[in-house]
Amino acid sequence: MTKTALVTAGTGGIGLETALGLAAAGFAVTVVGRDPGRGARAVDRIDATRPAHPARFRPADLGSLDQVRALARDVTASGEPLTVLVNNVGAMFADRADLDGVEASFVVNHLSPYLLTESLLPALTAGAPSRIVNVTSGAVRAARTRFDAVEPPGGYYGFHWYGRAKLANLAYTLDLAKRLDGTGVSVFAADPGGAATDMTDGTMTDPKIVSPPLRLLWPLVRRVFARSTSGPASGAAKSSIIAATDPALTGRTGLLIGPGARPVTPIRAATDPRVAEAVSLLSRTHAPVARR
Repeated sequence: MTKTALVTAGTGGIGLETALGLAAAGFAVTVVGRDPGRGARAVDRIDATRPAHPARFRPADLGSLDQVRALARDVTASGEPLTVLVNNVGAMFADRADLDGVEASFVVNHLSPYLLTESLLPALTAGAPSRIVNVTSGAVRAARTRFDAVEPPGGYYGFHWYGRAKLANLAYTLDLAKRLDGTGVSVFAADPGGAATDMTDGTMTDPKIVSPPLRLLWPLVRRVFARSTSGPASGAAKSSIIAATDPALTGRTGLLIGPGARPVTPIRAATDPRVAEAVSLLSRTHAPVARR
Protein backbone atom coordinates (compact mmCIF):
# COMPACT_ATOMS: atom_id res chain seq x y z
CA MET A 1 0.00 0.00 0.00
CA THR A 2 1.30 3.46 -0.88
CA LYS A 3 2.25 5.54 2.13
CA THR A 4 0.43 8.87 2.00
CA ALA A 5 1.06 12.12 3.86
CA LEU A 6 -0.87 15.37 4.21
CA VAL A 7 1.07 18.46 5.35
CA THR A 8 -0.83 21.63 6.23
CA ALA A 9 0.81 24.98 5.45
CA GLY A 10 3.08 22.89 3.28
CA THR A 11 3.73 25.34 0.47
CA GLY A 12 6.66 27.13 2.09
CA GLY A 13 8.99 27.33 5.08
CA ILE A 14 9.06 24.49 7.59
CA GLY A 15 5.98 22.87 6.04
CA LEU A 16 7.56 22.58 2.60
CA GLU A 17 10.79 21.25 4.08
CA THR A 18 8.73 18.67 5.98
CA ALA A 19 6.97 17.69 2.76
CA LEU A 20 10.34 17.31 0.99
CA GLY A 21 11.55 15.06 3.80
CA LEU A 22 8.46 12.89 3.62
CA ALA A 23 8.70 12.63 -0.16
CA ALA A 24 12.33 11.53 0.19
CA ALA A 25 11.15 8.86 2.63
CA GLY A 26 8.83 7.41 -0.03
CA PHE A 27 5.52 9.05 0.86
CA ALA A 28 2.99 10.32 -1.66
CA VAL A 29 2.77 13.86 -0.30
CA THR A 30 -0.09 16.34 -0.51
CA VAL A 31 0.57 19.90 0.62
CA VAL A 32 -2.21 22.21 1.78
CA GLY A 33 -2.22 25.99 1.51
CA ARG A 34 -4.25 29.05 0.54
CA ASP A 35 -2.38 30.15 -2.57
CA PRO A 36 -2.59 27.95 -5.69
CA GLY A 37 0.49 29.66 -7.13
CA ARG A 38 2.58 28.80 -4.07
CA GLY A 39 1.04 25.34 -4.15
CA ALA A 40 2.11 24.79 -7.76
CA ARG A 41 5.64 25.95 -6.98
CA ALA A 42 5.81 23.65 -3.94
CA VAL A 43 4.69 20.68 -6.04
CA ASP A 44 7.28 21.53 -8.68
CA ARG A 45 10.03 21.72 -6.07
CA ILE A 46 9.06 18.37 -4.56
CA ASP A 47 8.75 16.70 -7.95
CA ALA A 48 12.16 18.08 -8.98
CA THR A 49 13.69 15.74 -6.39
CA ARG A 50 12.29 12.78 -8.37
CA PRO A 51 10.24 11.26 -5.52
CA ALA A 52 8.68 7.81 -5.78
CA HIS A 53 5.25 9.46 -6.07
CA PRO A 54 4.29 12.85 -7.57
CA ALA A 55 3.27 15.52 -5.10
CA ARG A 56 -0.19 17.07 -4.98
CA PHE A 57 -1.68 20.33 -3.77
CA ARG A 58 -5.03 20.86 -2.07
CA PRO A 59 -6.23 24.46 -1.60
CA ALA A 60 -7.69 25.46 1.77
CA ASP A 61 -7.63 28.50 4.01
CA LEU A 62 -6.90 26.87 7.33
CA GLY A 63 -8.14 29.97 9.14
CA SER A 64 -11.66 29.03 8.02
CA LEU A 65 -13.23 26.12 9.87
CA ASP A 66 -15.68 25.66 7.00
CA GLN A 67 -12.76 25.21 4.61
CA VAL A 68 -11.11 22.80 7.04
CA ARG A 69 -14.29 20.73 7.00
CA ALA A 70 -14.39 20.86 3.19
CA LEU A 71 -10.74 19.75 3.03
CA ALA A 72 -11.46 16.82 5.32
CA ARG A 73 -14.48 15.82 3.21
CA ASP A 74 -12.39 15.93 0.03
CA VAL A 75 -9.61 13.83 1.53
CA THR A 76 -12.10 11.33 2.91
CA ALA A 77 -14.04 11.18 -0.37
CA SER A 78 -10.87 10.22 -2.24
CA GLY A 79 -11.07 6.87 -0.46
CA GLU A 80 -7.31 6.80 0.12
CA PRO A 81 -6.11 5.70 3.55
CA LEU A 82 -3.90 8.32 5.21
CA THR A 83 -0.57 7.26 6.69
CA VAL A 84 0.70 10.57 8.09
CA LEU A 85 -1.01 13.85 8.96
CA VAL A 86 1.31 16.75 9.81
CA ASN A 87 -0.54 19.74 11.25
CA ASN A 88 2.17 22.29 10.56
CA VAL A 89 -0.08 25.34 10.32
CA GLY A 90 0.65 28.20 12.70
CA ALA A 91 0.27 31.97 12.85
CA MET A 92 0.85 34.84 15.25
CA PHE A 93 -1.14 38.07 15.07
CA ALA A 94 0.13 41.48 16.16
CA ASP A 95 -3.42 42.78 16.58
CA ARG A 96 -6.52 41.01 17.79
CA ALA A 97 -8.71 39.60 15.03
CA ASP A 98 -11.62 37.18 14.71
CA LEU A 99 -12.00 34.24 12.36
CA ASP A 100 -15.40 32.57 12.25
CA GLY A 101 -16.29 34.75 15.23
CA VAL A 102 -13.48 33.30 17.36
CA GLU A 103 -10.13 34.85 18.30
CA ALA A 104 -7.86 34.22 15.33
CA SER A 105 -4.81 32.75 17.06
CA PHE A 106 -6.91 30.10 18.80
CA VAL A 107 -8.58 29.21 15.49
CA VAL A 108 -5.41 28.81 13.43
CA ASN A 109 -3.14 27.26 16.03
CA HIS A 110 -5.59 24.94 17.73
CA LEU A 111 -9.15 24.68 16.45
CA SER A 112 -8.12 24.22 12.82
CA PRO A 113 -5.67 21.32 13.43
CA TYR A 114 -8.04 19.86 16.04
CA LEU A 115 -10.95 19.83 13.59
CA LEU A 116 -8.90 18.45 10.72
CA THR A 117 -7.42 15.71 12.87
CA GLU A 118 -10.73 14.61 14.33
CA SER A 119 -12.38 14.68 10.90
CA LEU A 120 -9.63 12.55 9.34
CA LEU A 121 -9.47 9.88 12.03
CA PRO A 122 -11.37 7.36 9.85
CA ALA A 123 -8.81 7.81 7.04
CA LEU A 124 -5.93 7.57 9.51
CA THR A 125 -7.40 4.44 11.08
CA ALA A 126 -7.75 2.91 7.60
CA GLY A 127 -4.09 3.75 6.96
CA ALA A 128 -2.80 2.27 10.23
CA PRO A 129 -0.13 1.98 11.32
CA SER A 130 -0.32 5.73 10.88
CA ARG A 131 0.90 8.85 12.63
CA ILE A 132 -0.41 12.29 13.56
CA VAL A 133 2.22 14.99 14.07
CA ASN A 134 1.13 18.31 15.58
CA VAL A 135 3.73 21.09 15.44
CA THR A 136 4.10 22.99 18.71
CA SER A 137 6.29 25.86 19.89
CA GLY A 138 8.52 26.91 22.76
CA ALA A 139 6.10 29.82 23.17
CA VAL A 140 3.91 27.50 25.27
CA ARG A 141 6.11 28.54 28.19
CA ALA A 142 4.75 32.10 27.95
CA ALA A 143 1.12 30.96 27.91
CA ARG A 144 -1.62 31.61 30.41
CA THR A 145 -3.10 28.27 31.44
CA ARG A 146 -6.74 29.29 31.95
CA PHE A 147 -9.04 27.68 29.39
CA ASP A 148 -12.50 28.44 30.72
CA ALA A 149 -12.95 30.60 27.59
CA VAL A 150 -11.33 30.82 24.17
CA GLU A 151 -9.77 34.15 25.08
CA PRO A 152 -8.54 35.08 28.56
CA PRO A 153 -9.47 38.47 30.00
CA GLY A 154 -7.17 41.46 29.69
CA GLY A 155 -5.30 43.13 26.88
CA TYR A 156 -4.36 41.30 23.71
CA TYR A 157 -0.72 40.27 23.33
CA GLY A 158 -0.06 38.18 20.24
CA PHE A 159 2.98 36.26 21.49
CA HIS A 160 1.24 35.09 24.66
CA TRP A 161 -2.03 34.30 22.83
CA TYR A 162 -0.05 32.30 20.25
CA GLY A 163 1.68 30.36 23.03
CA ARG A 164 -1.65 29.74 24.75
CA ALA A 165 -3.21 28.35 21.56
CA LYS A 166 -0.16 26.15 20.99
CA LEU A 167 -0.42 24.96 24.61
CA ALA A 168 -4.06 24.05 24.01
CA ASN A 169 -3.04 22.04 20.98
CA LEU A 170 -0.17 20.35 22.82
CA ALA A 171 -2.50 19.33 25.66
CA TYR A 172 -4.97 18.03 23.07
CA THR A 173 -2.20 16.13 21.29
CA LEU A 174 -1.02 14.31 24.40
CA ASP A 175 -4.60 13.55 25.45
CA LEU A 176 -5.42 12.27 21.93
CA ALA A 177 -2.47 9.91 22.14
CA LYS A 178 -4.04 8.29 25.20
CA ARG A 179 -7.43 8.11 23.50
CA LEU A 180 -6.04 6.43 20.37
CA ASP A 181 -3.61 4.12 22.12
CA GLY A 182 -4.02 0.62 20.72
CA THR A 183 -5.75 1.74 17.51
CA GLY A 184 -2.61 1.72 15.37
CA VAL A 185 -2.66 5.54 15.13
CA SER A 186 0.32 7.08 16.95
CA VAL A 187 0.27 10.72 17.98
CA PHE A 188 3.29 12.99 18.39
CA ALA A 189 4.04 16.65 18.97
CA ALA A 190 7.06 18.20 17.27
CA ASP A 191 8.87 21.34 18.40
CA PRO A 192 10.86 22.83 15.50
CA GLY A 193 12.82 25.20 17.72
CA GLY A 194 14.07 28.36 16.07
CA ALA A 195 14.10 29.04 12.34
CA ALA A 196 14.01 32.07 10.11
CA THR A 197 10.44 32.18 8.76
CA ASP A 198 7.93 34.82 7.68
CA MET A 199 6.53 34.89 11.23
CA THR A 200 9.89 35.35 12.98
CA ASP A 201 10.99 37.95 10.44
CA GLY A 202 7.71 39.84 10.65
CA THR A 203 5.33 39.65 13.62
CA MET A 204 8.05 38.84 16.15
CA THR A 205 9.70 42.21 15.50
CA ASP A 206 6.68 44.10 16.89
CA PRO A 207 7.15 44.79 20.65
CA LYS A 208 3.42 45.24 21.26
CA ILE A 209 2.88 41.49 20.79
CA VAL A 210 4.11 40.92 24.37
CA SER A 211 2.77 42.08 27.73
CA PRO A 212 4.18 45.33 29.21
CA PRO A 213 6.51 43.60 31.73
CA LEU A 214 8.18 41.59 28.97
CA ARG A 215 8.08 44.56 26.59
CA LEU A 216 10.74 46.30 28.67
CA LEU A 217 13.08 43.40 28.00
CA TRP A 218 11.96 42.79 24.43
CA PRO A 219 14.99 44.33 22.68
CA LEU A 220 17.22 41.90 24.60
CA VAL A 221 14.86 38.98 24.01
CA ARG A 222 14.72 39.84 20.31
CA ARG A 223 18.52 39.76 20.03
CA VAL A 224 18.66 36.35 21.70
CA PHE A 225 15.73 35.14 19.61
CA ALA A 226 17.35 36.37 16.41
CA ARG A 227 20.46 34.32 17.16
CA SER A 228 18.39 31.20 17.87
CA THR A 229 16.27 31.56 14.74
CA SER A 230 19.05 32.04 12.26
CA GLY A 231 18.96 28.43 11.11
CA PRO A 232 17.24 27.31 7.92
CA ALA A 233 13.71 25.92 7.80
CA SER A 234 15.17 22.57 6.71
CA GLY A 235 16.77 22.17 10.14
CA ALA A 236 13.58 23.14 11.93
CA ALA A 237 11.64 20.52 9.96
CA LYS A 238 13.73 17.66 11.34
CA SER A 239 11.59 17.14 14.43
CA SER A 240 8.43 16.75 12.32
CA ILE A 241 10.15 14.43 9.83
CA ILE A 242 11.53 12.25 12.62
CA ALA A 243 8.12 12.12 14.32
CA ALA A 244 6.50 11.09 11.05
CA THR A 245 9.04 8.56 9.80
CA ASP A 246 11.52 7.28 12.38
CA PRO A 247 11.19 3.46 12.70
CA ALA A 248 12.41 3.74 16.28
CA LEU A 249 9.08 5.39 17.15
CA THR A 250 7.02 2.50 15.79
CA GLY A 251 4.51 1.40 18.40
CA ARG A 252 5.17 4.47 20.56
CA THR A 253 2.82 7.42 21.07
CA GLY A 254 2.30 10.55 23.15
CA LEU A 255 5.84 11.88 22.74
CA LEU A 256 7.10 15.42 22.21
CA ILE A 257 9.98 15.40 19.73
CA GLY A 258 12.18 18.38 20.50
CA PRO A 259 14.38 20.60 18.30
CA GLY A 260 17.20 18.06 18.65
CA ALA A 261 14.94 15.47 17.01
CA ARG A 262 14.77 13.51 20.26
CA PRO A 263 11.93 13.03 22.77
CA VAL A 264 11.81 15.73 25.44
CA THR A 265 9.61 16.31 28.48
CA PRO A 266 6.63 18.62 27.82
CA ILE A 267 5.83 21.40 30.26
CA ARG A 268 3.64 20.33 33.16
CA ALA A 269 0.57 22.28 32.06
CA ALA A 270 0.41 20.24 28.83
CA THR A 271 -0.01 17.03 30.81
CA ASP A 272 -2.49 18.42 33.34
CA PRO A 273 -5.79 16.51 32.89
CA ARG A 274 -7.73 19.61 33.97
CA VAL A 275 -6.19 21.60 31.12
CA ALA A 276 -6.94 18.78 28.67
CA GLU A 277 -10.56 18.59 29.84
CA ALA A 278 -11.06 22.36 29.54
CA VAL A 279 -9.45 22.43 26.08
CA SER A 280 -11.61 19.52 24.98
CA LEU A 281 -14.78 21.36 25.99
CA LEU A 282 -13.72 24.53 24.16
CA SER A 283 -12.81 22.51 21.07
CA ARG A 284 -16.10 20.62 20.93
CA THR A 285 -18.04 23.85 21.48
CA HIS A 286 -16.31 26.04 18.87
CA ALA A 287 -15.29 23.42 16.29
CA PRO A 288 -17.90 20.64 16.39
CA VAL A 289 -16.98 17.58 14.37
CA ALA A 290 -19.52 15.90 12.12
CA ARG A 291 -19.58 12.22 13.00
CA ARG A 292 -20.61 9.59 10.48
